[in-house]
Amino acid sequence: MEYFDLTVILFYCLSSVGYVVFFLAQKEYLHKAGYYLLLAGFVFHLSSIIYSFAVSGSMPARNLYETLSVAGCASSGVFLVLSYKFRLKILGGFAAPLSTIIMIFAASIQNKPIPADSVLNSFWLPIHVVAIFIGEAAFAMACCIGVFYLIQERSIKKKSHGFFFKRLPSLDLLDSSGYLFLVTGFTMLTIGLIVGIVYAKSAWGRFWSWDIKEVWSAISWLVYAALLHQRLAFGWRGRRTAIMAIIGFGLLLFTFIGVNFLLQSHHGGFTRW
Repeated sequence: MEYFDLTVILFYCLSSVGYVVFFLAQKEYLHKAGYYLLLAGFVFHLSSIIYSFAVSGSMPARNLYETLSVAGCASSGVFLVLSYKFRLKILGGFAAPLSTIIMIFAASIQNKPIPADSVLNSFWLPIHVVAIFIGEAAFAMACCIGVFYLIQERSIKKKSHGFFFKRLPSLDLLDSSGYLFLVTGFTMLTIGLIVGIVYAKSAWGRFWSWDIKEVWSAISWLVYAALLHQRLAFGWRGRRTAIMAIIGFGLLLFTFIGVNFLLQSHHGGFTRW
């Protein structure tokens, strides 16, 4: 485990503790501590990724270790930027532990030397990878908000003003902030897929090859496109949006993890990692 891994994990772990205790005690100074610890970890994490990019000359997403590292950085970054608009403090109790778990898993993997590959030096690859991971991180936050919404809705219907009711935001705030994350995720996923198509042409000589990962990525995109269409055209709100956000993220997880473990893909997958 490298020095930077330990430092990033330490910041993320301390932030996770701060947010968990904040969730229990509801003290503002605990939220601030968690936020700034996560911010410090993110800055250090992002700096290490940029440094790796500068040294290698290619996007540091060439194996499972590097890909998970970028995913962890995106998770913390998206929370830090987007949660600021809605002051959705409670979401830190999901974002910080998520980044921590991802980085612990990444650091536990042997980071083997990677042979030179001209495909990895494409101009389009960094844009593709960054857009995709920012989009997936935003969808992860939307999924968490969806879970919070269902919990809070259940508390209200049962008139159980107990532990979760007092700590979770209002249904309106959860719905509006969840929508923000969904729009952000969909926008970035769309950009990532478009750039990925252009990148595929330069790397493999064709825009679309019906690779299994391309197919599942397209399915995930269609699910989120349908969700946003239903919201804009037919006024879907609340429970329906929350459930679809959870289902959509499940599809993304299968695309990112399940496809690579269970199926063959020319994206490399975990067979190359």
